Amino acid sequence: MSDEKNPYEEGKRAGAHPLLVVFAILLGLWLFVALIVPSSRNKQATGTEGPTAPVVEDPEAAPVIFKVQTTVPEMNAISLVVPPQATDSQVVGLLKRLKSERLAGTLGEHVPATTPGHKLGDHAVADIYIFSDQQFAGPDAVKTLARGAHAPGTLLPSAIPFEVAMEAVRGHYRIDLNDTGAPDKGSLGLLDESGVHSKHYRVIF
Repeated sequence: MSDEKNPYEEGKRAGAHPLLVVFAILLGLWLFVALIVPSSRNKQATGTEGPTAPVVEDPEAAPVIFKVQTTVPEMNAISLVVPPQATDSQVVGLLKRLKSERLAGTLGEHVPATTPGHKLGDHAVADIYIFSDQQFAGPDAVKTLARGAHAPGTLLPSAIPFEVAMEAVRGHYRIDLNDTGAPDKGSLGLLDESGVHSKHYRVIF
C-alpha cells in the first residue's frame, strides 16, 4: 500500500474553501472593471471632445457663396445654404469670414439680426447653421437643432430626427457675447451642448 494520503478522505474538504473561490472571482471582476473598462465619466469626457484630427485647409479655396434660408427669431437661429460641391475648406473660410464680420460689426450686411436692439448688438446671441441640402435648412430642422438632442420628444418635429439633422450640418457658428471668455465658437459639423456631436465634427475656433 502507498503511504501517500488520499486528498479525498471522508470528512475533509478537498481544494480551496468555496468562499475563497467566490472572493477571488469578485476581486478579479472588480480589477477587470477598474483597470480595463473606462468609467462612465471618462466616456463622457471623451465624447464631448470630439475628433482631434486637424482640418486640412486650402488657402487658395475660393470664397463660397451662400444664401440665408431660414430664420427662427424666437431661438436666435439662422440657417445658411451653400452649394453641395462646397469643400470643407470653403466652409471653414465662410465660418472665419462670418466671425471677422461679427468682430467688425458688419455681420448684419449678410445675416439677419438675431437679437435686434440688444445692448450687446444685433447678433449678441446666435446659432448659425450651414447646410448643403435645403431640405435640412428649413424651420423644423433648425428648431430641432436649436432645442438640442435631449429635448422632450413631444417638442420635436417628427419629420426630421435630431440625429439626422445634426449629420446634415456642414458648419456651425455659435455667438454668445454674454460668454466673455469664448464668445465665438465655430466648427465643421455640430457639437450639441449635451456632448453629442456629428461624425465629421471638427473645432475651427
